[in-house]
Amino acid sequence: MRFATYNVEWFANLFDQSDDLIMDEGPSGREGVSRADQTEALGKVFTALDADAIMVIEAPNTGKHQNGMRALEHFAKAFDLRQRRALIGFANETHQEIALLYDPDALSVRHDPQGEETGRKGGVGAPRFDGVFRIDLDNDGNEDLVTFSKPPLELAVKTAAGTQLRLIGAHLKSKAPHGESTPEGMMRASIANRRKQLAQAIWLRRRIDACRNAGMPVILMGDLNDGPGLDEFEDLFGRSSVEILLGDDMVDPNAHRALQPHAQSFPTTSRFFLPGQGRYLHALLDYIMVSQDLMSRRPAWRIWHPFEDETCYAMVELREALLTASDHFPVTLEIEI
Repeated sequence: MRFATYNVEWFANLFDQSDDLIMDEGPSGREGVSRADQTEALGKVFTALDADAIMVIEAPNTGKHQNGMRALEHFAKAFDLRQRRALIGFANETHQEIALLYDPDALSVRHDPQGEETGRKGGVGAPRFDGVFRIDLDNDGNEDLVTFSKPPLELAVKTAAGTQLRLIGAHLKSKAPHGESTPEGMMRASIANRRKQLAQAIWLRRRIDACRNAGMPVILMGDLNDGPGLDEFEDLFGRSSVEILLGDDMVDPNAHRALQPHAQSFPTTSRFFLPGQGRYLHALLDYIMVSQDLMSRRPAWRIWHPFEDETCYAMVELREALLTASDHFPVTLEIEI
């Protein structure tokens, strides 16, 4: 089977209030890219991926009028994708959902959130992801109250071959100091954002531990908004979100390679233009981590990077589609389940 994770920038902008695609020359949200061009590019990328299940990060909005599952299924129908069913968990207020688009002939899926519900006072341990998590992050005797702006998507999955596993889609807090203009404000925001991101990683790691203690295989996939060399605060808290989530029993060879001491080069999954600098920042942000008990299933990872993957680069139409579709590139996992 093939699993994929893909962060689609401004996906919500491609749908109207009835969740139908808007394929016109209007702006998509991506610089210099029309809605029609981005939609066509996404159709080519999803078709090329041909995955049994795709964890869509920043999926179309679910709100008062819109429904992200319906939008994704409209998208799948427009391009005749075999991944024709969609599922989301707890909708959020950011217009960026976490959703699974999947082939119902290849696997059955249900939203299966774990943990206790919490009120505003929160809970300890590993409460349900739409709740509040209490944790003393800086050991000052005061507990912080942490929430997910985009609650992770927890799924119970059974493949056509009969394998059962837990699939978790995640989009952790960005560390960027959005909305700040002064050096002092940017520093405070950066530290606060990293602290919140680490708390989210600890919360998510505790859920993984609970699944593993119950003997259930786990696949964690999504945009962790963390990777080596992204900011100057990496050493302040001792461990990165990626290291917390990997622990000693989760595997992602791209993450392990990037975390090697003095690594000179490592894979990347995203490409952001830096205004005023005339260049691009490349970063490793997107991951697929599998529990150790799945390593006997011959897992193989691939980043569909238009300049780093030989096949993607050689196929000009796919290369251009990847560059047009999003500022992130898909990551896939082939595994015998």
